Amino acid sequence: MKHIKLKWFICLLVITGNFLGMLDSTSVNLALYPIADNLGISLSQVQWVVIAYMLVLTVLLPFFGKIGDLFSKNKVYGTGFLIFAIGAFLCCTAPSFGLLILYRCIEATGASIMLSNAPAVIVSMFKGERRGQALGINGSLVAVGGMTGPAIGGLLIHHFGWHTIFLPCVPVALIGAILSFRLIPSYHKKRSFKFDYKGFLYFTTALLALLLAISEGHSWGWGSARIIALGIITLIFGALFYMRDKKINYPMINFKMFKIKTFTFGNIAVMNSYMCMFTNGVLLPFFLQEIVRYNAFISGLLILPYSVASSAIAPFAGSYSGKHGSRVLTLVGPSIYIIALIIFTTFTPSTPMWEIVMASVIMGIGNGCFQSPSNNAILTCVSHEHLGIASGILSLSRNLGNILGVAITITLFDSFRTRFIEAGEVYNTAFLNSYHLTMMFGIVFGLICLTCAYIAYGNTQKVKM
Repeated sequence: MKHIKLKWFICLLVITGNFLGMLDSTSVNLALYPIADNLGISLSQVQWVVIAYMLVLTVLLPFFGKIGDLFSKNKVYGTGFLIFAIGAFLCCTAPSFGLLILYRCIEATGASIMLSNAPAVIVSMFKGERRGQALGINGSLVAVGGMTGPAIGGLLIHHFGWHTIFLPCVPVALIGAILSFRLIPSYHKKRSFKFDYKGFLYFTTALLALLLAISEGHSWGWGSARIIALGIITLIFGALFYMRDKKINYPMINFKMFKIKTFTFGNIAVMNSYMCMFTNGVLLPFFLQEIVRYNAFISGLLILPYSVASSAIAPFAGSYSGKHGSRVLTLVGPSIYIIALIIFTTFTPSTPMWEIVMASVIMGIGNGCFQSPSNNAILTCVSHEHLGIASGILSLSRNLGNILGVAITITLFDSFRTRFIEAGEVYNTAFLNSYHLTMMFGIVFGLICLTCAYIAYGNTQKVKM
């Protein structure tokens, strides 16, 4: 009995890392408007507060997933907590935009360590229904992080300024580091460490070039020499990465995993689910603060229902998928995303609070239905020895969806808004029309997620790698 209780305590400890990542992410989304206003930077610039964090986190996921397969999980995870705490503390002190970006990158390194290894630790400790319950609790507490982020962040921004939004993460991460070093089992086999550094360089270069092109295309011009050059760099280094990782014995990403239909289409579905959610997640705080003129605290409270609904649904969804499989809920989730985004396309300055709350709740229900069952299906379709790297790739898909969601959303919105203003529309009308059009692209991401989920989550088989 004590052994089971210890497992659940370790599970909650590991999930705390994911909780911190979501707490930080949702707080920062709410703070983008005051950061831009305080530092005197544009919307296209301030997005890098999110993108730089997600980019560092994302490109390091396969590396730290591999590290988690080779070294003691307690040391790896505890170090992640510690680095995250240092980065969060430094962000509290950032005096300029450049230093804020640097400190966010440090924070992201710690988050990458935790996110790449958390699902693997959970799957290693539990089987069957308990594994589904554990993944459901993971989804629930991550949603609680999203729930408390806007509320706490809005309160801190309103009374003490945007720097303080990073402060709550510091003591929690330090306590997490101490407990991780002491309690998490090692879960590793002693093996020589080999890592594809060239592949890592190729992958990072391709991803950075792609994101830079997406985020700056509107400003530089889509047909400009710089954007064309970035496109060529993306294709060349992406191809180099793929060819190298296919032929070496210790690839950064094991492409043989993608022979598994559930793994391949499941990861694409997860990526598009986050692109779908971030379409509104990034713009809603701007809409509430700039158009409706709510303060940061009220805006945070209006975003809160999304996380409440998601945290309420996730444990039941995880338990259900552990018993009955993932197929039904992974089709229901994207369908609900689409309904919520259709409602968001109707928002105006006079939209009542209850409708904003209702749309957020519907989006949260969709997230709660989709994430835990999809994670369960993806991680249980690979062999046990590849759980670490599979966990890293899953987190890679999730965070790539975050990055692309932010970059594409802000690029589309900024482009539409500029065109409407140049056509003679007043600012508020241009904002609303741009907001509605961008939500329609979110609906497209939701449809892609639904299609991939339909293909992915049936009966799964493991393949030898």
